Amino acid sequence: MIPSTQSPAQLAQHQLAYQHIHQQQQQQLQQQLQSFWANQYQEIEQTTDFKNHSLPLARIKKIMKADEDVRMISAEAPVIFARACEMFILELTLRSWNHTEENKRRTLQKNDIAAAITRTDIFDFLVDIVPREDLKDEVLASIPRAGGLPGPAEPAVPYYYMQPPQVNAVGGMSVGRPVVDQALYGQPPRPYMAPQMWPHQQEEEQQQPPSDS
Repeated sequence: MIPSTQSPAQLAQHQLAYQHIHQQQQQQLQQQLQSFWANQYQEIEQTTDFKNHSLPLARIKKIMKADEDVRMISAEAPVIFARACEMFILELTLRSWNHTEENKRRTLQKNDIAAAITRTDIFDFLVDIVPREDLKDEVLASIPRAGGLPGPAEPAVPYYYMQPPQVNAVGGMSVGRPVVDQALYGQPPRPYMAPQMWPHQQEEEQQQPPSDS
């Protein structure tokens, strides 16, 4: 009679194989993130064209003015925001695509974005805008089915902000560099603390009034 369940030795072997594959996927994501941010940092240092942007500055300025406390907006601020939004979209796409490949698909879906958000502590502010069914699907996907192999808890790839030697940027502001730390990989993620990216502008600095153009 053929046994309906695998032996403990077989289960242990399959569990080790699963953990090995899972570890490889996380290491691959870590390497991709390191390469991504290295390229982004290099592009920022080499940027000379501040007039052409991938995202519309008028729309960004309109969103900024939605805050009633914002009285004046300097000309440089929307430019920096446009670049920051572009990098945010690129990184979220990279993390989402990693989930797509884990499921052996070639089409990025909204549940991949939901997975990237739930796996990354720094994106926890987006949880409220992700459809609940997608979050539910992501949670259920991490629960082994009957007879399946329980997988290890999903380790978050550490993400934090490190201030390198100051680099002159637009308006004399310094540019920081987000990095992935090898020593922190696999450890419980630390609480995210937003960096102070914008130095206080001097009172005598002239600012341009906000406009819709």
